[in-house]
Amino acid sequence: MRKVIFKLFAVASIVASSIYMNAQSVNSDLIRVFRWLNTVDNNFITLADGEIQEGQLLQWKYKDKTFLFYAYKTPGPDRVAIYRWINPVTKDQISVAEDEFTDSDMQQKGYTLKSLQFYAPIRRAENHIPVYNWYKSKSKDWVTIPEYGDTDKFWDKGYKRKTFQYYGVMRNEYEQ
Repeated sequence: MRKVIFKLFAVASIVASSIYMNAQSVNSDLIRVFRWLNTVDNNFITLADGEIQEGQLLQWKYKDKTFLFYAYKTPGPDRVAIYRWINPVTKDQISVAEDEFTDSDMQQKGYTLKSLQFYAPIRRAENHIPVYNWYKSKSKDWVTIPEYGDTDKFWDKGYKRKTFQYYGVMRNEYEQ
């Protein structure tokens, strides 16, 4: 009887640790994505957690850090690379999906310093939310807004040209 109980306990422990390790590996591949506002230039920037140190962003007058969604740190099936481009003239920074624009198109628009940010899903799934880029022609600024974002606020600020980019990952309904 003791051997049976011990074996059941051992099997249950192995199964539980396997499930836990699998969940940890999935969670370790996810990274939080935030939007920041530069109060000097009134430009928005989309950054993966830790992409630029928070202290540096605060020193550069960025504030209003807003959680947007989760993305992946590594490439995988049905994922697209997301790159950040910087326009030194307008001081705008834009996050674009790979092949959304060609590199030469971005360079002709004045953007430089292309850098990889994260990988995002390209297919809808139960925990995926659509992510859009909105453009404000007056200040030549782009802003990344998930489907559930406060779009009326950005519309009132002059952002138009809503363009679908990719999907963000939400881990639960409370994050929206």
